[in-house]
Amino acid sequence: MRLDHAWIAAHIPHQGRMCLLDEVVEWSVERICCRSESHRRVDNALRAHGRLGIACGIEYAAQAMAVHGALRAAASPRKSRPGMLASVRGLTMNVGRLDDIAGALLANATLVNGDDTMVLYEFSLADSTRLLLAGRATIAFAATSGEEPPMRASS
Repeated sequence: MRLDHAWIAAHIPHQGRMCLLDEVVEWSVERICCRSESHRRVDNALRAHGRLGIACGIEYAAQAMAVHGALRAAASPRKSRPGMLASVRGLTMNVGRLDDIAGALLANATLVNGDDTMVLYEFSLADSTRLLLAGRATIAFAATSGEEPPMRASS
């Protein structure tokens, strides 16, 4: 089974122009690598002021994490739950923009640790020759009916 753009769009909440990934290149229980060429599209949903800034690479990586979560859920008896990007740390950006990158982007994510309420990933975005962006991200999962939310604000 080919895990292409149509498969990805059917398994993550991002739809239309906001679904940025073209295919899953490889994946395992611990990691995923996805390919995309949407960064050069003039109608990219994240473009602003005629360009696609490097910080938008976080969204490419976050979508790879969402695809990884969907694949892991499909391979286990657990149900997939929507997640929310809760934090990004240790971010390194090595270029200023993505829309001038000639080749495909590779969004990589490695699961570091996690449980049913949140997970920690290390992520990177690269082209064929260099690392464009890297960091760590925490994904918090939405509570299911009857559950307490994963985080509460104190009063």
